[in-house]
Amino acid sequence: MANQTSSSHEISIKSLKDPTSNAPPLPMLKERKPDLNDKRKATLERLDNEKFGWFHVRVCLIAGIGFFTCAYDVFAINMVSAMLGYAYFSDNNNSVPNDLDVGLKTAATIGTLVGQIVFGVYADKLGRKRLYGIELLIVIVSTAGSTLVAQSFAVSLFNSFIFWRVILGIGIGGDYPISAVFTSEFSNISTRGAMIAAVFAMQGFGILFAALVSLLALMAMKPSIEKDILYLDYVWRIVLGIGIIPAVMGLYFRITIPESPRWTMDVQGNVEKGDRDVSNAFYYGYHVKDKEESKYIASTPKPTWKNFCNYFSISENFKVLVATSITWFVLDVAFYGIGLNHSIIYTAVNGNSDQSPYEALRGIAIGNAFSTLIGSVPGYWCSVFLIDRLGRKFIQLMGFAMLTLCYIVLGFAYQAINNTLFSILFTASMFFQNFGPNTTTFIFPAELFPTRFRATCHGIAAASGKLGAIIAQIGFLQMKDIGGPNKFMDHLLQICAFFTLTGFFFTFLIPETKRKSLEENSNEEQSGFIKSKYLFQSMDTKIVINTSLKTYCSSPISSSSHPHTPRSPTSDMPLRPPTSKVGNYYNNNGAMYNNFGNRSSPEVIPNDLPADYPNASRIPPSYHSPVKVKFSEQPQ
Repeated sequence: MANQTSSSHEISIKSLKDPTSNAPPLPMLKERKPDLNDKRKATLERLDNEKFGWFHVRVCLIAGIGFFTCAYDVFAINMVSAMLGYAYFSDNNNSVPNDLDVGLKTAATIGTLVGQIVFGVYADKLGRKRLYGIELLIVIVSTAGSTLVAQSFAVSLFNSFIFWRVILGIGIGGDYPISAVFTSEFSNISTRGAMIAAVFAMQGFGILFAALVSLLALMAMKPSIEKDILYLDYVWRIVLGIGIIPAVMGLYFRITIPESPRWTMDVQGNVEKGDRDVSNAFYYGYHVKDKEESKYIASTPKPTWKNFCNYFSISENFKVLVATSITWFVLDVAFYGIGLNHSIIYTAVNGNSDQSPYEALRGIAIGNAFSTLIGSVPGYWCSVFLIDRLGRKFIQLMGFAMLTLCYIVLGFAYQAINNTLFSILFTASMFFQNFGPNTTTFIFPAELFPTRFRATCHGIAAASGKLGAIIAQIGFLQMKDIGGPNKFMDHLLQICAFFTLTGFFFTFLIPETKRKSLEENSNEEQSGFIKSKYLFQSMDTKIVINTSLKTYCSSPISSSSHPHTPRSPTSDMPLRPPTSKVGNYYNNNGAMYNNFGNRSSPEVIPNDLPADYPNASRIPPSYHSPVKVKFSEQPQ
């Protein structure tokens, strides 16, 4: 073997010849230094600067259809609960008893809380794509189960209904973190806020669609309902069952969406594959099976509990997580406390005791549709069009301030204002919920944390919101009748004002994310992000190189025709050399070599064998002993 200096960029080795053939010599080994940090940086810059195009629209639609479905299923219970009251509880003033009403309206929210945490954690560990679609499948199955529940001697209709609503909530909860981070990680910097807001804005269409479907189903069944009130049993099942249709439509597209390149690079450490996935995504627009094998896998920080604690031991990072969680919590106290009880508020304000069941339910459906169409939907889309201009923080502060003002007037002037003014202020509050914190609390956690914890932190913040929603539901339904039927409604609106004012002040703890990359928002140093290990993949063998400890081990891909005995860096057991294919093993002195004569280093890459070399994938048995070579440079 020829000697070489430390500045050399080629390693000379003795030619290895098969004594039984006239094969040409094996090719020379060339030293290469792959800078995966630079490659990762270039790929991230490409994602951040990619012009808004069809693939971005596709991501918004695929994620948005899930939110449409989830909002439809959650807020349909508003009308379904009123129908159940008229159908089964005529002896209770046509209302579902409070304990059952609490169960019906909080069941999905409890499941959502669980789903947000579980899916958030595992989306960081297993990847976004692997779980995407599972949550919609849960929604489909649980919605079908909800429509088929029935009363029997052994099984209660309401208990079965509540059970399926909890399962539904788990699927809905899973959609929050995965859809949010999927959208943010594929977005460019200039339109990221609008893209995430557009996904969330589909919630408004879902709420509106639930009201319209309820209205149309009532109108279609009007003659039957007026003849027998129990025909409402058909109506509420139809309303819930239609929610399956958009979920089924979205399921296929979620399965075919590519994995997030940011997760592939930053968690898997496969920078080369992440770069290829970006090219495939923007060229094809859907998942393309990657047949090319990456030569290098970087060792990157993993989503472990230890790393989680280390990251949030920094006060600035912990403060952001607390602030995003609390603002979502206080927002959902008002949003769900009022949003899931429109029918009660409508009845309390207008009074419908002399109306027929059909007219009362029709009035509630029209009221829901009108307030959503005039208040919620415009609010969502104002956020979409203005969030990248005004910024997330400004919109959230403005929204909390306006909500506080609306709830103060509605609460303290509850008895003095007429129905028209009440409706105007109530609709205005719905507008500023969505052109305000209801949208921005969803966006902030998807932008403020590193990739390995992004879904987990979004799940934590979202689950905090659902905790507020559960408290609001239980409190609203238990307190509204203090002093008489619906007599405590004004004080409940005053309580909402207190919570939204709290959210206003906590918003100051959240940094603005407008026009910044996700990596910059994560408050984490990006230079040298890949710094400790490489996993070098060569043919059928993977070599782990720890460049900080300067230890080596082989992790071959074993098969019946290719037996290996792996060795850990600390083990004294020798590694048995491969019998047929190229492999890596230790000599008697404990140094590891491969059959090309290369002592494994992240800088050394064997050239491809020439196609005309006989048995190119094999090494002759006489060459099982390694040929030693020197490092041109030691690993750093």
